[in-house]
Amino acid sequence: MCGICGDIRFDDTPPSLNAVADMNRVLFPRGPDGSGVFQSRHLAVGHQRLKILDLSEHAQQPMIDNALGLGIVFNGCIYNFRDLRVQLRGMGYQFFSDGDTEVILKAYDAWGIDCVDHFLGMFAFAIWERDSGRVVLARDRLGIKPLYYTETDNGLRFASTLPALLATDGIDTDIDPVALHHYMSFHAVVPAPHTIIRGIRKLPPATVRIIERDGRSRDHRYWRLHYGQRPEERDLSYEDWQEITLDALRTAVERRLVADVPVGVLLSGGLDSSLIVGLLAEQGQRGLNTFSVGFESVDEEKGDEFEYSDIIARHFATDHHQIRVDSTTLLPALKHCIDAMSEPMVSHDVIGFYLLSQRVAEYVKVVQSGQGADEVFAGYHWYPPLLDSAKPVDDYAKVFFDRDHTEYTDAIRPEYVSDDFSRTFVDNHFETPGAQRAIDKALRLDTQIMLVDDPVKRVDNMTMAWGLEARVPFLDHELVELAARIPAEFKTASDGKGVLKEAARSVIPEAVIDRPKGYFPVPALKYLDGEYLAFVQDVLAEPAARERGLFREDYVAHLMREPKEHITPLRGSKVWQIALLELWLQQHGI
Repeated sequence: MCGICGDIRFDDTPPSLNAVADMNRVLFPRGPDGSGVFQSRHLAVGHQRLKILDLSEHAQQPMIDNALGLGIVFNGCIYNFRDLRVQLRGMGYQFFSDGDTEVILKAYDAWGIDCVDHFLGMFAFAIWERDSGRVVLARDRLGIKPLYYTETDNGLRFASTLPALLATDGIDTDIDPVALHHYMSFHAVVPAPHTIIRGIRKLPPATVRIIERDGRSRDHRYWRLHYGQRPEERDLSYEDWQEITLDALRTAVERRLVADVPVGVLLSGGLDSSLIVGLLAEQGQRGLNTFSVGFESVDEEKGDEFEYSDIIARHFATDHHQIRVDSTTLLPALKHCIDAMSEPMVSHDVIGFYLLSQRVAEYVKVVQSGQGADEVFAGYHWYPPLLDSAKPVDDYAKVFFDRDHTEYTDAIRPEYVSDDFSRTFVDNHFETPGAQRAIDKALRLDTQIMLVDDPVKRVDNMTMAWGLEARVPFLDHELVELAARIPAEFKTASDGKGVLKEAARSVIPEAVIDRPKGYFPVPALKYLDGEYLAFVQDVLAEPAARERGLFREDYVAHLMREPKEHITPLRGSKVWQIALLELWLQQHGI
């Protein structure tokens, strides 16, 4: 896991080493174990290294293979790199390192852009060809690893984070009206290529971009997710699918043990992370480091789930770490947490991941995490009503959207209001071939869009802020493909994730499986009061906020009269949503 960046020129102007150095400085927390810069004619690249595989200097980046005329900067992990290295050696390739980075280079030489089809893992990389001047950017199938870019005069810059690009000059920092609509309506999910900053874009997941020396480029989408059973699977029973699911998850968890350093687990106490711990124990892991975080309760809302994480920790005799966050710690940490956000993230639990990651990084460099199971295995409450929905877009928007277009018009300054971009996006996605049933359309949208630009991005940003690599076995693409073929009724059974719950009974205690569904609660940011409410009021009263004037004053006043009452369908605070966006813009100098 690392940070990558680069400056590509399409004319005779040399690339900017200063820009690369500035980006590398911002990326330092993602890779504090090593730093490198390389320049060749029209290209300059930078890299910050977190040593996970091949801890020697042989795996240092930028990595250059002079014999092949190729170079690479890479962020992520290819879990099957050892198998690929054996295959490539059989084809005549020789290796000078023992990690996965060099495997990508050889694979590209062997298979061209189709090399990505051979990779099991998470990745964002840039490969350049010395002789042709071609640059290839790529991102993994489910967007676990980020890749942002900005177009410059006769050039392009890229980086692992949006703030790294903001450290360079010439960025159009106006607000993107499409992204603003998604942020305010689509639960802060801003699908690629948009970001809240008009001059910065992100490469979509499952995409390879081929950039020629003169700036011409084309995108190749190399993976699509299709829903529905294969003909040979139509007679499989509920029990059959449970067994198949558990076997696939075993494989996904085992793959993510590949490391030359210890691997821990973020243990929330829910089904998903508990099952990961159970499967690791089943595979012989002993003394596993597990980590849980909890917050102070507010009113009737509990701020931790230690009751359940403790059950798993005791049952599997893990080396468990309970991290308690009180209000005196939470508020001061918010500023640093927001600095670490590549894009505004409204979910309350982002601060939880930030503070948890800070402590976890004191013990391990790699953790497995349960993100993705709810989207992949239908764990959310809005899926069952979509089983037989006659109006799927209406029913989805009713439970997922934070506000409709009418309220958006009331909330936002008129010059940013035009089309109902979020509703149109969902409409178009639901119409795309590959999913027939309403529930499958929603699951596909959530797995390929919402998941990427909400929980997955959140985990990447907050863990990497502390040089911690998070691996997500529920987003193993083969497991995701399998889940897409499981009948929806099997997934929505037992109040959601039915097939996963039943499969888990042979692995973990039933008290965790049959518990009420929990979330990562941070009540203080949901029911704003006291110093938290004063903090929000100060943010919205800042001169920068008044000069920007994104939000209509009457709408803000309406929310502030009863801040605890304005809660979205997904149980988020509308007041916190507008304050977080404004605070993110202020802290990033926009």
